[in-house]
Amino acid sequence: MFETPLTVIGRIVTDPQRRRVGEQEVMKFRVASNARRRTGDGSWEAGNSLFVTVNCWGKLATGVGASLAKGDAVIVVGQVYTSEYEDREGVRRSSMELRASAVGPDLSRYIAKIEKHGQPGVAAATPVGAPGGTSEGADAVDCAEDDRADGSHGDVQDGPGDDARRALPLSA
Repeated sequence: MFETPLTVIGRIVTDPQRRRVGEQEVMKFRVASNARRRTGDGSWEAGNSLFVTVNCWGKLATGVGASLAKGDAVIVVGQVYTSEYEDREGVRRSSMELRASAVGPDLSRYIAKIEKHGQPGVAAATPVGAPGGTSEGADAVDCAEDDRADGSHGDVQDGPGDDARRALPLSA
């Protein structure tokens, strides 16, 4: 089977719905990605919109359920496919769905504190400029470090200029 990768940047437009399928948990929500462009007079004009249903499975479903809600700006990466169904009138329809491999807050709009699965608390994202939010850069980002005995930081590689603050994936 061919899998088509897709990255969608947009806002969650439905309340995430949690359900169980067999032994697995799934979170399902819709994301809208809206294009806009600047006109000749400098004002903004609405462009096309993409609406996609996102399905998150396993640990990703847990992280999304604990961290994100309707209205949040997100970046979603996954495999896209079409789902066909019949509507109430019996008309055959199809919709685009995305089986997510990663979902996170859009950090161009939020400052996020990252917590690993199993740590107390919930990952939180604060909009830039909101109370508690800031736009001061790396010093404003508080990232959890891996507590391995050897002091390593999981998949994060040390490089020139790295300090104790490292961005970790939400699903780490």
